[in-house]
Amino acid sequence: MEKKLSHIDASGNAAMVDVSDKKVTARTARAFGRVEFPKDVFETLAGQDFLGKKGSIIQTAVIAGIQAVKKTSELIPLCHQINLSKVHVNIEPKGQALEISCTVKCTEKTGVEMEALTGVSVSALTIYDMCKALSHDIKITNIQLKEKTGGKNDYRS
Repeated sequence: MEKKLSHIDASGNAAMVDVSDKKVTARTARAFGRVEFPKDVFETLAGQDFLGKKGSIIQTAVIAGIQAVKKTSELIPLCHQINLSKVHVNIEPKGQALEISCTVKCTEKTGVEMEALTGVSVSALTIYDMCKALSHDIKITNIQLKEKTGGKNDYRS
């Protein structure tokens, strides 16, 4: 089976995928990412229970990630608007980093991979924003799709 880009039409122009003939199925996606800190910055944050002048770094990033998931079709031009069933953003300290996972569920004609990836990305950017006063040497890394179910193909990395 030949693979081709789904968002490019026969003339080479950007096009939204027509999902009208697809079946409605339960779909899930889980994405992952990390925000890595210099050692002294991470120790300072951990010593403060990840509370900064702007409030709880982790809880603010969780809320930002959930909001971003709901706005994905407004941010990514060719994404469909979909009704979400569940959004869960989890952020945990590990090593000198905060690890972010975002799980999104729906029952629709198209998947939620972009929503999960957007949730992780905006959560990570929110963490950066809340911590940049301590250092600009903060790295957002490893944003990736970890799992997708529903539709034609399932995926696990």
